[in-house]
Amino acid sequence: MQAHPRPQAYEGHIDNGRFYPKDIPINLTGRFRAILTVLDVPTHTQLDTSADWVDELERMVKADTSPPLRIEDFPRMDFGREPIIFSDEV
Repeated sequence: MQAHPRPQAYEGHIDNGRFYPKDIPINLTGRFRAILTVLDVPTHTQLDTSADWVDELERMVKADTSPPLRIEDFPRMDFGREPIIFSDEV
C-alpha cells in the first residue's frame, strides 16, 4: 500500500492556466485529490524577463536622502591605494 502525503496547502499564482508555487516546490508523484481556491486578488509576481525592476531601482536610488558615505567613515578599510569610484558623475 502506498503511503499518502499529509494534506498540505501551497500558495502561489496562476499564469496562463499553470499554477506556480510561491516558495515551496511541489514534488508529488502519483495521483492525488486536490482543491484549488482562486482568490480574486491580483498578483504582483511577474514571470517575464523584462527589466522593469531596473527603472524601479533607479527611482529608489534617486529618492535616497541618506548622506553620502565617505572613506573617512571606514578607518579600517585602508587598502593602500585610491578607491575605484564607479560613477558617471564628474
